[in-house]
Amino acid sequence: MTQKNPKPRQRDRESETDSDSEQLKIRREKKQRRPDRQTDRMKNIPLLLMGCGGVGRQLLQHIVSCRSLHAQQGVHLRVVGVCDSKSLVVAPDVITRELNDQTLSEVCRVKSNGSSLSALGDLGLALVDCSASSETIGVLNQVVDMGCCIVLANKKPLTSTMEDYDKLVSYPRRLRHESTVGAGLPVMASLNRILSSGDPVHRIIGSLSGTYFRKALIQCTLGYVMSEVEDGKPLSDVVKAAKNLGFTEPDPRDDLSGMDVARKGLILARLLGRRINLDTIKIESLYPDEMGPDKMSVEEFLGSGVVSLDNDVQERVKKASLNGNVLRYVCVIEGSRCEVGIQELPKDSPLGRLRGSDNVLEIYSRCYNKQPLVIQGAGAGNDTTAAGVLADILDIQDLFPSEE
Repeated sequence: MTQKNPKPRQRDRESETDSDSEQLKIRREKKQRRPDRQTDRMKNIPLLLMGCGGVGRQLLQHIVSCRSLHAQQGVHLRVVGVCDSKSLVVAPDVITRELNDQTLSEVCRVKSNGSSLSALGDLGLALVDCSASSETIGVLNQVVDMGCCIVLANKKPLTSTMEDYDKLVSYPRRLRHESTVGAGLPVMASLNRILSSGDPVHRIIGSLSGTYFRKALIQCTLGYVMSEVEDGKPLSDVVKAAKNLGFTEPDPRDDLSGMDVARKGLILARLLGRRINLDTIKIESLYPDEMGPDKMSVEEFLGSGVVSLDNDVQERVKKASLNGNVLRYVCVIEGSRCEVGIQELPKDSPLGRLRGSDNVLEIYSRCYNKQPLVIQGAGAGNDTTAAGVLADILDIQDLFPSEE
């Protein structure tokens, strides 16, 4: 006769329950401590920041404030150096660490063969260009062959010659430049996804004027200027008021020339495969050539120059209004054409409804034909731009090895 298994005593059941709870607690604690659900190894990304102006400083502040968040994500951003046009600060261990003897021997061998030091392999470094300088182009072109990743907020490397451009984009996995157009808006990411799916983009139109912050004041932008003029204010009053409040560059013509918008348009056009240069883009400035910096001083421009433009601008605003339209300063990319200037647009369109300094981009493709893909939001500002740069840095983390 078989005996039935004895029922566990109450104390045994309580002991098992306590043990299970303790094991569950331990597992939870391990999970919380673990930076990566798959591994305890941390991604270490060494960064060299070029440019410590408004965007560069804001990026450093973002990196510091996000330490805890990044640790939870299993990432450590190690800033090994910061440089501007006049000086350089590097981490102490960069100075004290040395190349081992094997590496020194490899250097001698490579140079004896007449080869470049880039043959030694990957530097394992990310260069972040937050400057507004064209002088970084030579450096970027050299280090890209040495395995460096490059993150850009600076538009000038991407709007240089086609030769320089081809050099940079020849390593697409190691290049990120979302913040060059639209600051933190997902412009590049959206375009790349559309193009990667085989959906050809045949038209882009957008208001891409930038906003820059100085002493917490928003500088004058073309979008802001057009909004104020649409409300009936003379162009000269808008420009003078902005200048007196410190909203513009010392020479307001830097904001009114349209060159910044043209650079952004060139970046977008080249992304679509257009092999064009900056000098092939038709740019409409808000002032004529005879009022340029080489012909007229800032004082003369503000005193009599810009006043002479009021009637023409007001007539254009009135004509657009009679047609049920509004004036907007936009960039248009269609076919081989890339133009920057003032256009009449329907009031009820995304660009027609635009106010202030927001950016709006309409993308037309085979899939987005009758109803374009519209991207809108704060398209500039140090905080937004720096956040976009930081997101780009994190986007390349898989290219760096994990460390204990």
